[in-house]
Amino acid sequence: MTGRARAAAGSLVFLVVAPGVVAGLVPWLLTGWAANEASRAAVVLGWLLIGSGTAVLLSAFARFVLEGLGTPAPVAPTERLVVGGLYRYVRNPMYLAVAAVIVGQALALGRPLLIAYAALFGAAVWAFVRWYEEPTLARRFGADYEAYRRAVPGWRPRLRPWRPGARD
Repeated sequence: MTGRARAAAGSLVFLVVAPGVVAGLVPWLLTGWAANEASRAAVVLGWLLIGSGTAVLLSAFARFVLEGLGTPAPVAPTERLVVGGLYRYVRNPMYLAVAAVIVGQALALGRPLLIAYAALFGAAVWAFVRWYEEPTLARRFGADYEAYRRAVPGWRPRLRPWRPGARD
């Protein structure tokens, strides 16, 4: 199996295990997908968030395979720092995408419990990024990661894409 095929297989497994559980299994366990009353606008917005969050998530996972030659899983990290695609706008598009899917489910199903779950998810990933992911990436990729980190916000997207080596 080639390095890219191994990265794709590992990323697919991680996609099912991590976001699949966090944005699929847990919301189902909390709601049974049973919907409460919700306005048509909330339902439409919810499905838009679910669809766009899923698209962003799949795009970010593909970027890890194609650009990084690895997976998002800490046990099988990328060989290269991933800074293309949506990563030119925000450092954490995967986490934002998973949160969007959960919030979208809350709106589409009319289930405020999922908003609370999304907030809990957000706090957990913020802590993970702050105390594990950022220090690990700084050690692994050094000055390249520090330049990227200075230029690209972690949680609020830039308006214009970042280009390595370009002055902002």
